Amino acid sequence: MHLRPSAAVPAAVVLAAAGPAVVAPLAHAEEGAPQLVVSALPSATPKPGDVYDKSVTLTNQGTAAVDGVTFRVRLTRGLDFPEHVKGCTYSTVKDQIRQAVCELDTVIEPGASITTPVRFKALDNALMEAVEYGTGATGEAPGEGFDDSYRRHTLTADNTADLVAVGQEMEALAGGEQSVTATLRNDGPGWVQNQESDDLPGLLVQIPPGTTAIEVPKDCAPFGIDGPSGPQGTPGKPKYVCWPRNGTIEAGQSLAYTFMLKIKKSAQDTEGEIKASSVYDIAPAYDKNRANNIASIGIDVPSDYEPEPSPSDGTDGGSGNGGNGNDPEGQAAGGTGATASPSATASDSAGTSTGGSTGTTTGSTTGGSLATTGSDGTPLLAGAAAAAAVTGGGLVLAVRRGSAARSAGAAGSV
Repeated sequence: MHLRPSAAVPAAVVLAAAGPAVVAPLAHAEEGAPQLVVSALPSATPKPGDVYDKSVTLTNQGTAAVDGVTFRVRLTRGLDFPEHVKGCTYSTVKDQIRQAVCELDTVIEPGASITTPVRFKALDNALMEAVEYGTGATGEAPGEGFDDSYRRHTLTADNTADLVAVGQEMEALAGGEQSVTATLRNDGPGWVQNQESDDLPGLLVQIPPGTTAIEVPKDCAPFGIDGPSGPQGTPGKPKYVCWPRNGTIEAGQSLAYTFMLKIKKSAQDTEGEIKASSVYDIAPAYDKNRANNIASIGIDVPSDYEPEPSPSDGTDGGSGNGGNGNDPEGQAAGGTGATASPSATASDSAGTSTGGSTGTTTGSTTGGSLATTGSDGTPLLAGAAAAAAVTGGGLVLAVRRGSAARSAGAAGSV
């Protein structure tokens, strides 16, 4: 049997049978069948290191006795069992869920009750947690769903998680394309997995003015007035929100989202704001440090760069539209005439430059970055993530250009 992240049964699990029947059998219970019901755990907000030690009651509301009970407890990854108890089998199942399956050698008559402890401790990374506990209706091992005999209890530990926005600054040529990466990082100590709503951890990304997002990560959707407003991966929008598919980000984990931008020919240095928040841009209550929630992604366009002239403007050293070399206009455009005007001389010179070094520079338009760094001056961490579909919520972004962030980015790339 497997337990899910949240609670542990740390006692020898010897249950005490309650005295006389205190609950009448359920009217709808199958004739001659048991019907176990488990009571709800009290709510709690444990601090890391605290041990939660409560008991639950199993009551037989059926019309037949239960002979032996399989009781299961599952805990999410921020919780663990304080100790292993005799009679229980412990394991870790999918999604890092800790599980204990305990065999209770007891008989529960119709209308009778027993109690059993549910114990677990909060770990250093505890934050949004869940505990599953209980049995099957007839005392057999519970399945994967929830009902009156097998319950799920969510709790929020008295802890924090620090979401951080990490930006990047790149250099690219006007008219070209350049990738830029926005990163969401969790500096902990708590891990994040929202257990009670769709307000998942997210990163809002404002595309730098003067550029267009032509390739968008599959985990990013256009952001509307108050939340995601279109299919994930849709290009050409001014603002996006990105989030992990399963709504989870571990302490110390980074989730990187890379956009490919098309830079307008008239573009100058430009940057867009990124913000660590939620998919609805509602600041999470667990994130107490808001100083590192905003960063920028930027494109530096060299100011001394002049776009390569087109073949039709007569300055490419011979491919202009001047016709044959006998035409004065053709001579000025690089034709074969014997006489050239002063303007033609200048054009020939420009043509030679264009055919050489400028062509090489243009070839780097879609090449690698000339400067890459997080906005906080630290190298970007590799991250992994998965995501969940959501809709909804609310927010306002403030755009700022941080010269300090640009300086930090330059230092990080050395």
